[in-house]
Amino acid sequence: MMTHPRAAVTRRTLLAGLGGLTFSGTLPLPSNAAGKSLTLRAAAEPVVLKAGTEPVSRPALLWTDKAPLQRGDELTVRFENTLQQPVLLTFRGLDGAAAAEPLVARRPVPPGGKDEFKVSLRSAGTLLADLRLGADGSAPMPVLPLVVQDDKPLQVDGDEVVLIEDARLSPTGQPLAAGVDAGDAPWLYTINGKPSADITLRPNGRFRLRFINGCQRGVIAVRIDSYDVRVIGLDGQPAEPFLARGGTLVLTPGGRVDVLIDATQPPGSSAALTLLDGGKPTPLGRLVTSSEPPLRATPLPPPSPLPVYGLPAQLPLGSALRVELPLGALAPAQFDWFAPDKFVPASGPAFQAKRGRTVVLTLTNRATQPMVFHLHGHHFRLLDRLDDGWKPFWLDTLAIDAGQTHRIAFAAEYPGLWLMEAFAAKWSAPRLVRSYLVS
Repeated sequence: MMTHPRAAVTRRTLLAGLGGLTFSGTLPLPSNAAGKSLTLRAAAEPVVLKAGTEPVSRPALLWTDKAPLQRGDELTVRFENTLQQPVLLTFRGLDGAAAAEPLVARRPVPPGGKDEFKVSLRSAGTLLADLRLGADGSAPMPVLPLVVQDDKPLQVDGDEVVLIEDARLSPTGQPLAAGVDAGDAPWLYTINGKPSADITLRPNGRFRLRFINGCQRGVIAVRIDSYDVRVIGLDGQPAEPFLARGGTLVLTPGGRVDVLIDATQPPGSSAALTLLDGGKPTPLGRLVTSSEPPLRATPLPPPSPLPVYGLPAQLPLGSALRVELPLGALAPAQFDWFAPDKFVPASGPAFQAKRGRTVVLTLTNRATQPMVFHLHGHHFRLLDRLDDGWKPFWLDTLAIDAGQTHRIAFAAEYPGLWLMEAFAAKWSAPRLVRSYLVS
């Protein structure tokens, strides 16, 4: 059974429902997958965080070889750290990649160090390479979008990443560390590394925009004026196309929302992109319709759903392993949550599941502010309040308002020890981790 969640954007949480999704059946990996390399480097790069100011140095994650990524690829990941501090590489949306699991298979890479491992790209979509785990108290760490193409790409006339990041500056103009108190330092936002940006659309074209929340802790929303905004993917997994309510997309930290925009506005017109974080709306940029000739006489027809790979059509809840998992302020029940630098695999998992069994986690936020929960290794369904069905989409990250309880379910498909992350949606909140075991 599938139901539609309610939408809500509040000052504190920006927690919104998404509805109208269904998924198609699973498809196998291509049999002709070829070996490729993915070369990443952590380095300091100049960035302009505020219009009219000089660039400041900030850590960046660089994709140095830029080889196209395809579903089914077997990747050799090569990572080099040229920063002056250790960094920990994490991937979001890459289910079942045991060789890449941080703090279990991979440790922080020291300054000047290198690392290498192999992963399989099981599905197409918008993934994320991430250096934020384990970076509390240091310079704000970056994310890097990774686009994995399908065997039969969707018909679009443009495909663009829209990466939104935040920063807070000291009185001297230097970026402040996340995970520590930033006082009253104002928030600054960038879009694709700039204070603002225009995205050009050609009349009657169809454009895929991959919105990514690269902020350190914050849950945000992006409102797109004047257009029907058709969502086709969430957290790296396809969705049956549906229209975003009020043209507004809600993104958890590290969250990804893929949308289609049909350029039906008059040539020379523009539509605002506005960021909502619970305070004063922040202009991000514009969608600008060019004055070039239309790409076609009329817009394309509504798209078909993208194929789904490796996720079950049904989750047997009746026989599920059920686990209570409180979140929020440290309490006796939460002493098993660790700062990343204190975590060791021998600490013991929060729970253990046999491969193939459905797991239901009851997540209760006992804090006074919203909490963010991120599951490694598997995507999950958000269950209905009555536990009689699930919301029609898959996620890897969930925001939970203060005092609220949500239940999520996933099929424990991939053997190994996997992390779970939890932190408050607050700049100074520490990131905490636990593990779970699939055997």
